[in-house]
Amino acid sequence: MLNRVFLEHPHSVDESYGAHLRAALSFAMVMLACSLAATVHAVLPCLFKSTASKTIAQLHDTMNARARKSGE
Repeated sequence: MLNRVFLEHPHSVDESYGAHLRAALSFAMVMLACSLAATVHAVLPCLFKSTASKTIAQLHDTMNARARKSGE
């Protein structure tokens, strides 16, 4: 059970639990910053006009590169 919960997915993408944790947290922090920029933009449209869309595109490219590397 614990193996399935904590290790199955990281191993399926050829990562250790720690490597997967670091990668996932780095994506989460970028998405949090993106969310904050989008929230500010919602209130003040003159700010962060393309921050969210550019960030999402960069994350998409990074995730695809990681998936290709792992063969997923």
